[in-house]
Formats: sequence, C-alpha cells, structure tokens
Amino acid sequence: MLYPQRFTQFTREHADTVAALLCGLLLFLGWFALHLGALELAFLLLPAAYLIGGYESAREGLTTLFKEKELDVDLLMIVAAIGAASLGLWRREYHLIIDGAILILIFAISGALEGYAMQRTERSIRSLMSLTADTARVLHQGREEETPISQLKVGDEIVVKPGELIPTDGIILSGYSTLNQAAITGESLPVEKTVGAEVFAGTLNGYGALQIKVHKPAQSSLIQRVIRLVEQAKTEAPPSQEFIDRFEKRYAKVIVIAGILLATLPPFLWGWDWETTIYRALTFLVVASPCALMAAIMPTLLSGIANGARQGILFKNGAQLEKIGKVRAIAFDKTGTLTTGQVQVFQVISVSEYTQVDVLKTAAGVESYSEHPIGKAIVQAAGNLDWVGAVQIQAIPGQGIVGIAQEQQVIVGNAVFVQQYVTNLPDKLREMAQSLEQEGKTVVWVAKNPTPLALRGADVMGIIAIADEVRVEAAVTITRLKKLGIEQIVMLTGDNQETAYSVAKAVGIDRVYAQLLPEDKLDVIRRLQQQYQTVAMVGDGINDAPALAQASVGIAMGISGSDVALETADIILMADRLEKIAVAMHLGRRSQSIVKQNIFVALGFIMLLLVGNFLGNINLPIGVIGHEGSTVLVTLSGLRLLK
Repeated sequence: MLYPQRFTQFTREHADTVAALLCGLLLFLGWFALHLGALELAFLLLPAAYLIGGYESAREGLTTLFKEKELDVDLLMIVAAIGAASLGLWRREYHLIIDGAILILIFAISGALEGYAMQRTERSIRSLMSLTADTARVLHQGREEETPISQLKVGDEIVVKPGELIPTDGIILSGYSTLNQAAITGESLPVEKTVGAEVFAGTLNGYGALQIKVHKPAQSSLIQRVIRLVEQAKTEAPPSQEFIDRFEKRYAKVIVIAGILLATLPPFLWGWDWETTIYRALTFLVVASPCALMAAIMPTLLSGIANGARQGILFKNGAQLEKIGKVRAIAFDKTGTLTTGQVQVFQVISVSEYTQVDVLKTAAGVESYSEHPIGKAIVQAAGNLDWVGAVQIQAIPGQGIVGIAQEQQVIVGNAVFVQQYVTNLPDKLREMAQSLEQEGKTVVWVAKNPTPLALRGADVMGIIAIADEVRVEAAVTITRLKKLGIEQIVMLTGDNQETAYSVAKAVGIDRVYAQLLPEDKLDVIRRLQQQYQTVAMVGDGINDAPALAQASVGIAMGISGSDVALETADIILMADRLEKIAVAMHLGRRSQSIVKQNIFVALGFIMLLLVGNFLGNINLPIGVIGHEGSTVLVTLSGLRLLK
C-alpha cells in the first residue's frame, strides 16, 4: 500500500511534469507509428498526446475566456495546435499533426518549469502558532485551573512557571524573572521584569514564577497581531508580479484578432484561395505564438536560481531574482542580522591593582551558578582560565550576585548593587562605564572583600561590558551595497537608541529606527516603498516576519533565522553570510539584462517569421522550425546565468 500512496502523492505534486512526460512519450510513439504507416495506432496515440499535454492549458485558457473575458497564451497555443492538426487531416499531411503536438509539448514543458520556478513556498504561520500556548493556568479561588486561551477574559489572573511561554499579554502582579523577548521585540538581551511590567504572549519566561493579570483580550495580543500582519502583508502582491500575465493576455488578444483577419480578408483583398488563406493563417498563429517570448524569461530565472543556490543564496520565487536587481532601498534588522545575536563579553577593564584576567576569573566564580544570560556570557569568556567556583551563592534578581571564593566575598552586579559593599566607585572607572552604557553596552561591576562578613570595605576590581557582537562582514556588506547604488540603507530594531546607534555607526548605516514593535517595522517598510518602490528587508526573527512579508524582497538568515522568518522570506542566506546580498543583487541585475536581450531576440524572430509568412516564403514546417529554434536559442541564452 505504501508504493501506490507514494505514486499518488508524486503525481499530485508534479502533475504538470507527469503530463509533459506522457505527452512527449505519446508524441514519440505516434510519430513512430506514422513512420511505420500504422495510421490507426497513430490516430489513437496523437489525440491522447494532445489531450494529456494540452488539457491544463485548454482549461486555463477557457476559464480565462469565459470568466474574465480575456484571451491568453494558453488558449492561443491550443487553437494553433488544433488548427495545425485539422489542416493536416484535411490535406492528409499528417506531419502537421506532429507539428501541433510538438507545440503542445513545448508549452507543457514550459508550464511545468514555470510551476517549479514560480510556485511560491507557502508562507505558513505554523511557527508563529507554536509560540502561542493552547491553555493557561488561571487562578480561581486560590486554585490553578487549565483554561483554553480563547476563553481568557480581561481581569483573569494566570500563573506562569519558570521556562514556560507567556500565554497572553498581561501585567505582572507578583514575581520577578527575566524574559527572552527576542522573538517579539528583537531585543538582544533578556529583559528583567517585575511587578507592574507588561509581558507579551510568545515570550519565554526565565527562572522566576510570575502571576499575571490579563489586561486585553487574547486575540489582541502582540503575537496574534504579528500573525495577522503576516497574513495581510503576504496577500499584497506588487504590481510588477502581474505584469507578465497582463502582457500575455494583451499579446494573445492581438494575435487572435490578427489571425481571424488573416483567415477571412485575403480572399477578398488579394484573391487568395481559401486553402492558402487558412494555411497561412494557421502558420501565422504558430510563428506568432509567444513561446520564445515566454522562454526568454523562465530559463533565465531558473539559471539564476541554480547559480544562487550554489553560492548559498536560496531564491524561493523566480520573480524575486528580478526584483532584487531593482532594489533601491534596503532595511536591516539589528539583532541576529547585523549582529550575531549571541550575548558576549565585549570588554574587560580593571583597576591598576588587578588584571583583566583577575576580573574575569573572579566574576566567573560566582556567575557559574547563575542562569542569567549575562552570567553565562562571562563564564564562556573565562572558559580557558583557571577560575574557582564560589560557595554560599546569593542572587539578588535584577541587581547582582554574591558568593564566597577562596575565603573572600565576591560581588558582581550593577553599580547600585555593588555600591552597597564598597566605599566608593573609582571616578575613572565610573566614567568608562557611563561611556560604555551610552554605546548600548550592559556594564557589570566586579568587587571582592577580604572580610566576607563586613558590610563595606570591598575593593572594586573592574568592570565587564556585555554586548551583542557585530558581524565581521556587516560593514563590508554595507559598503558594497552603497557602491552598487542602493539609495537608502536603514536599520530597524527593537533595542534601545544607544545600542542601535552604536551598531549602526560600526557598520556604516546612517538612518536608524529603534525601539520598534513588529507593526512599527511594517510601517517603516511601507513608507520606504512609497518613496523607493522596490525595497528589500533583511531579518531573522519572528518579529521581522510582517516586514519581510511586506517588503518587495524579504531576505532571511538561514542559520540564525526563526522558522517563520525562513518561511516568510523570499530569499534565504543559507550560511548567514551578509556579503551574499550583494551577490544576489548582481545576479538579479544580470538576469534583467539577459531577459531584455532574450525578449529582443524573441520579438525579432517573430517579426521575421511573420513577414516571411505574409510574403509566402515560409510554410508551416519552416514556421515550426523557426518558432522552435528561437525558443531553443533564447533558452540557451538564459542558461548563461549558470556560470
């Protein structure tokens, strides 16, 4: 039973390809039967080839004709093929039936390729939904009851335990914890939350238990708004995406009208006989059919997609290859995009009596027992050093941590916390700390007291600056984009102004938007589109999903990117290498150039064949050869992008 199921699934997923293969097989067998003189068998096989290969095109063409009152290329090709077959039967020139079948086969293959290239990966929001809990622990008369999220009411009090997702937006009534909000706000560091602070659904609770009051309906939570924004933005297709379809319909309408005129007027105007008139009208439909024109586009895009894939650039949509070559403005998320997204020790500064190694080893001794991300970053930085773990650890949430190491009291925390244990903070060190904080760094003070029980008298050893590391290639990438002529480069982030401007300065970005929620990023992208039309957005988090969906070209980081960002984006940088954005833009511009060349060649062939047909210098087989030859030529031209 397994193999029939797999076969059924394969044929369903690749219906166009299967139809093209069957059409080609039946065409070959029909041609072979004609060659052997088995007319009955040929007349059985060739109609089957017409039916299988042309069914989808005929269905789409007739649907467009009757529902939209428009003619398109699908219907035009079917009319030309059936006309060729009818003329072949009439004149008993059965090779014309083969010519018609070849036309259908070419179009079926083109349709299958277009389906693979243009079928946009469904922008699923399952990853967003995974961030929303199904139930919440609601307090009723002192007891916890599991309640579906949809049944929560404003005023309900819920309990969130350590390590759990926040089920809905609310206000903390009691408790203290650190929350990882990177998926929602893009903040690089977990945020400390206590009584009175607002928490968002989909954020991850840290080590503390929280009691939260629901202050808005669950469907109005920030994560639900993100979901709705993604759904809304992905349905707003840019007008350029529909240009090819509109052109096909207008072109087909002109050709059909011209074909009808050619099939009726010449006997009255020039005295042609009806057989010659119909023959030339059908030849006109064949040579004027825009297969070469369509082949001028898709092989080029497919080649560019294959080229990009070899270089770690995944284009989900062939149209995006063209669009990225037209980008005039680009927006970057900060955390996880321009930066690594990993909290690290940025700088260690010691007072004269101690070394940087002393400061780092002492801090690691107590922070090794901490679950706070800053503590983990300090321990990681001291990984190769010979430090001793402390005992009698006492953590003060939101302030610092104290312990005993080598019979000395060690204090690590913010300035206010450490001041409780020291006589004074060195002025020079205080100035350095203030400077680092203005740059957006988090500063941790380190002190130790030889007398563990003394309330004061500890010596300040130094400070440790914690930061999200900027990607080494970020500045080079921004420089390359400016050289490519990108008119506007901006940075969007949920972080504070100081951190945002420090990162922007480091990478060379002049325009910064900070402290943004997902919907704010979406608004910025829309404003940029009003001014620059084609705008790219580069991001990695769930909070970037609406902006990625709204942007003309959404670019996601493949390794650090969240699932929803990867599903929403049009282009994925598989190795998180920002410099590949410039490579993708170069590919896009080359594809535009080659497409224009191919269109010129395709239209040139069509004009030559049309003139030759009108002057009576070509017959239907020569028209088919010219038609197919031009198609092959522009297809091979498009394959140049494989290099």
